[in-house]
Amino acid sequence: MAVKLFDSELKVMSVLWKEGDMTAKQISDILKAEIGWNMNTTYTVIKKCIAKGAIQRGEPHFLCHALIPKEAAQEAETDELIGKLYDGSVDKLFAALLGRKKLSAEQIAALKQIVGDLDEVDK
Repeated sequence: MAVKLFDSELKVMSVLWKEGDMTAKQISDILKAEIGWNMNTTYTVIKKCIAKGAIQRGEPHFLCHALIPKEAAQEAETDELIGKLYDGSVDKLFAALLGRKKLSAEQIAALKQIVGDLDEVDK
């Protein structure tokens, strides 16, 4: 079962996914600059991520390492979105995404390639 990460936890994880292993202080400095969090807020969220098994704490200086890859979190969030808003139907999500904006010829070609690649895997 995937670990459920809340928005605040995803903010901390995003820093680690982008920057790699960092100390809690470094994460705190980045999140203070980006979204105005104070050090206590960041440390509290990091501790929640550690308790969930999303981050491993090490030394020196409370070095944080992401245990969950970004792709796994994206997959879990996508599955939750599809289940919650589209009755578990990927088709409905795909139709909703395509209906929201005019796609360029290049974007349509790229989507056709993705679908074609998936079709080849199934054969």
